[in-house]
Amino acid sequence: MRAISIEGLKKSGAVSAGTAPLLQWLSISDLVIDPAYQRPIVGKGLRTVNRIAQAFSWFCFAPVVVAPTADSKFAIIDGQKRTTGAALAGFDSVPCQIVSATREQQAEARRAINGVANPISRMALHAAAIGATQGWAIQIGAICVRAEVELLRYPVPVDRQAAGQTMAVGAIAQCLKRYGEETLITALQCVTQTTNNQPGVLSARMIKALCAVLNADQRRRDSGLALLEAFDAIDLPTLASAASAAAMAKKISPVQAIADRIHLELGRLIPTPSVTRKAPLAIREAPLESRNAVEWQGKLPAKSARRS
Repeated sequence: MRAISIEGLKKSGAVSAGTAPLLQWLSISDLVIDPAYQRPIVGKGLRTVNRIAQAFSWFCFAPVVVAPTADSKFAIIDGQKRTTGAALAGFDSVPCQIVSATREQQAEARRAINGVANPISRMALHAAAIGATQGWAIQIGAICVRAEVELLRYPVPVDRQAAGQTMAVGAIAQCLKRYGEETLITALQCVTQTTNNQPGVLSARMIKALCAVLNADQRRRDSGLALLEAFDAIDLPTLASAASAAAMAKKISPVQAIADRIHLELGRLIPTPSVTRKAPLAIREAPLESRNAVEWQGKLPAKSARRS
């Protein structure tokens, strides 16, 4: 055994830790879930709940972190699966750490606890960041609204997804940082506003490839209706499938293979002989920090205008 020691560590400065929490046993019936930052328990989560219930032990049960709500209940910040497992094992109350926090602080606390201690999916972290009103998450949410994309909050099999849905929040965040907001929106619209708006098309690979192609060929990117009509004639699901096989044969990344094929198709459908591409596609360009977002001209028509 050894004692806690901070010898050799640098002490932090003054901190604002907030009100000290209370430790108390609470009835499970008084605990609630805020869907703004808590994901449903599905798939792997259900298996975790069953394991907790079948091998339930208070030795392995960490207090559930909760915050009081306006209706005299307590919102679970961390411990939804533990609490569900306890209920499934036949218990009606659990030990809780009660913190005083606003709804935004609750979401931020969940993101901090789960993002640092027990990593969760990027989708769930994004949902928690939205709840905490973090700027980057709100910006991504606004981009998806403009592009008519729905960000899923937890993993959903492709055969159960709807058109326009995606799990690729990580790819969207990466492309936003690398290529800029309007290139990203245009890339997403090349799926959502064309015949390619099918379940599963908005994969991380497809989003990255579309952004790379459009960023490297900005005259076509800004060609408005002509660009959307070109993508009406490109079968992106079939193209992606063929590109995967080509990637293995050529020993290149699947994203590069998809981007190369999209570039060839656009060259056939929107000829621009006066354009000379001086660099390869953007996914092989200069380092991220040297790229600047370009100003978008807003030339893509609204979806309702195209299809009225």
